[in-house]
Amino acid sequence: MTEFFSLLDSDVIGFDLDHTLCRYHLKETSKLIYESFSRYLVEHKGYDKDLLTLTPATWDFCFKGLVVDLEDGNLVKLAEDGTVLRATHGTTDLSTEEIIKHYGPKREWKHFNSLNTSFARSEDAGTYFPNVKRDPGRYLQTCSESVKTWLHSMKNAGKVLLLITSSHSDYCRLICEHILGKDFEELFDVIITNALKPGFFSLKPQQRSFKNLVNDVEENEDMPSLDKPGWYSQGNWMHLHELLKTMTGKPEPKVVYFGDSMRSDMFPASSFGKWETVMIVEEMEGEGVPKSDAARSNEAQVEPQEKKGKFEASMKSPSTMSNQWGSYFVDVHRSGGEDEEIQKLTWCCHCIHKYSTMAIPSVEHIANLPLDYKFPRFSPDKPCTTGYFPRPPDSLLKRCKSLS
Repeated sequence: MTEFFSLLDSDVIGFDLDHTLCRYHLKETSKLIYESFSRYLVEHKGYDKDLLTLTPATWDFCFKGLVVDLEDGNLVKLAEDGTVLRATHGTTDLSTEEIIKHYGPKREWKHFNSLNTSFARSEDAGTYFPNVKRDPGRYLQTCSESVKTWLHSMKNAGKVLLLITSSHSDYCRLICEHILGKDFEELFDVIITNALKPGFFSLKPQQRSFKNLVNDVEENEDMPSLDKPGWYSQGNWMHLHELLKTMTGKPEPKVVYFGDSMRSDMFPASSFGKWETVMIVEEMEGEGVPKSDAARSNEAQVEPQEKKGKFEASMKSPSTMSNQWGSYFVDVHRSGGEDEEIQKLTWCCHCIHKYSTMAIPSVEHIANLPLDYKFPRFSPDKPCTTGYFPRPPDSLLKRCKSLS
């Protein structure tokens, strides 16, 4: 394994869609997701109508990377070794004593090993998808000209470009036309929708065949293999791999895949496909990594702040640190007494280092770089800050400084 990673060395470059090529206006989208869930709980499950009111405390509580402990009814934040760093019952914090009562003096979640080894569609239901389809500009950020030029440069360099998304083809088309333009299909050699990741990577061909699409509708007949570039539905990694060998003329083409989900993208692509993986980690922007010029420009185009309510206008970005849950990357573990503190990597952060080649806040951050740019890759032999571009998040920098 080389110390550096370069797109120029890859034969095939693939992308997930949501939160990867397509960036969302996070405040608007997260609010819509909350409203969709809360309305369902109130209207169909009999929950109190107060749940429909989004408060600052509720907003801060929403945090990526938590695990639901179904046995005890707790939400837990895990360290890389399975230690429970923080936990709540409902939205109420559990004290150190309460955490020990649930998880023992070592604060170990007993199902961690199972979780750590078992990572292995969009329809017009509810309110989320109809709202996005009705007003895509409110929720979707258009790709900058630099990203479009970047994609064209890969094609011109002879790279095979893939788009693999679990979204259905009609929703994929809606998003891509909005963020890339009506001619987006010309950018990609192979488009796969309704991929149902991670099964796309982990299941055998007979368990998940490809389907042809006619006017965005899947044909019933299974395809025995892929024999040419095109737009397909469902499918499996093995049949795609055979097509890529034909397209590149190489027995083992080098593939890099950009995605935002550890479970659906990074882990299965690296473990089953043996692909290089670049993880989009928007939380980096919440910890000191400057936003790209394109992101700042897109944010300025969203509804003016004066049109929002007092709370909505001051809502922090969902990618920033939570007051209740802390950092996505690092947290303090207290052991042997409240005064003894150890900074530990979170389980999410550990997985980024283990299953990703590198991590970036967005594709916008690297779109202006030449294809032969050499990025330092994650490595167990390097500090945990190596592999983040353009720089590591603040909490990791502080942790490394405290350890030195």
